[in-house]
Amino acid sequence: MSNFTQKVRRFLESEDGPTAVEYAVMLALIVIVCLAAITNIGTNANTTFTNIADSISAGNAS
Repeated sequence: MSNFTQKVRRFLESEDGPTAVEYAVMLALIVIVCLAAITNIGTNANTTFTNIADSISAGNAS
């Protein structure tokens, strides 16, 4: 693992400051988009499963 961290450290040191900041901003935007997509998918899945459970419950009540 220390070999990986050394490579990352050398990469960041060899890049210009603004370039490293651009990478950090891009990474942050990617993370935000992924979190939003996962949240949306989770909400939709929860709604779907709730509707299915309600349909099953209504069918058993008859």
